Amino acid sequence: MDILVQKSEIRGTVDIPGSKSHTIRGLFFGALADGTSILRQPLDSLDTRAAVSCCRSLGAGVELGEVWTVTGTGGRPEIPPNVIDVINSGTTLNIALSAAALADGYTVFTGDDQIRRRPSQPLLDALALLGAEAFSTRGNGCPPIVVGGRLRGGRCELTALSSQYLTSLLIGTPLAEADSEIEVAELHEAPYVWMTLDWLDRLEVEYEREELARFSIPGGQRFPAFERVIPADFSSATFFLCAAAICGGPITLRGLDMSDTQGDKAVVQMLRQMGAQVEETERGLVVSAERLTGAELDLNATPDALPALAVTACFADGETRLMNVPQARIKETDRIAVMRAELSKMGGRVEELDDGLVIRGGELRGADVAGHGDHRVVMALAVAGLAAAGTTRVFGAEAAAVTFPSFVELVQGLGGEMETVDARPGD
Repeated sequence: MDILVQKSEIRGTVDIPGSKSHTIRGLFFGALADGTSILRQPLDSLDTRAAVSCCRSLGAGVELGEVWTVTGTGGRPEIPPNVIDVINSGTTLNIALSAAALADGYTVFTGDDQIRRRPSQPLLDALALLGAEAFSTRGNGCPPIVVGGRLRGGRCELTALSSQYLTSLLIGTPLAEADSEIEVAELHEAPYVWMTLDWLDRLEVEYEREELARFSIPGGQRFPAFERVIPADFSSATFFLCAAAICGGPITLRGLDMSDTQGDKAVVQMLRQMGAQVEETERGLVVSAERLTGAELDLNATPDALPALAVTACFADGETRLMNVPQARIKETDRIAVMRAELSKMGGRVEELDDGLVIRGGELRGADVAGHGDHRVVMALAVAGLAAAGTTRVFGAEAAAVTFPSFVELVQGLGGEMETVDARPGD
């Protein structure tokens, strides 16, 4: 399936769906808790369904409906009856590694082609130091991965090129048999760790920390059941924020909470820095722009925003530098290389750096571009098509369903000339 896009005027109001990161954390906290927890307004997508399946495999009961109910394992997951396939969900994989280490036995994880190229070795090393068995069957740090428990506790040092490694340990170690000490040698994507700490605080889990560099976590704790409304997703909202900025808007985005811990809310200020007008009102965030200018943006805390901001930079006057985001190379794709290649097909002037992109603005023209099976690349290129002259065809539209199944429908609701079509033979 492909996305076909024409240059469009878009304006109106859009309701942003629930946060993927919050939904998956909620599922795992519920799966490890005592009793039954309730998630209201969760994101229903391929990634969150992968997390649902994983939690069920580990012995939790998960019922889907208007609300999602999760019956927990009391901190004692079961050994799955089969290999757990996380499909394309890296968040599910990494959080589940620590959860599985709480079981009395072995769990095997795999995923799709992209997941089997995504490394988790620093997390595997940390789990081993904390008493679990954890290894990659091919010795490359990537799935298939085997985890054996139980997690005992102890001391470990962690290099967190992905914040998911630290989040995983922060969720698993309170349920370990003994106390744990985590020394963080390097950390990227810090806001996602703050999100995890917010969940721990809400559940009154005990821990001490020195900034985000050292954590002391008592073992033998329990997670209580809970009920929570899942906040709207700033990562998904980024595509509409950027679409409004390059197409002019105004677009009102409803459901976002600027006080939430999500790192991608920083995109609001980044777009303001580039000249967009973003107003916080009772109706939501109202975004418009007449002229954008280049800026230097540090994306270390917001790597998921790189594809959409790269598109935005193509329509800004002057030079934009998207910097300090080396971890973008180990997402679903190497997003730095992929965005340079695909935007160049549309006439973009894009230079690839080790840790980011340099983009010299101007205009884009419609072209056939590839989504590389990466949901955020697919949606970013579709947004580019809304402001590019002519027709843009994005191959692999089905990837958007990983986090944002309603993306095309919501763009259409704003007047965007965008539709999904069958893939052409041979594409």
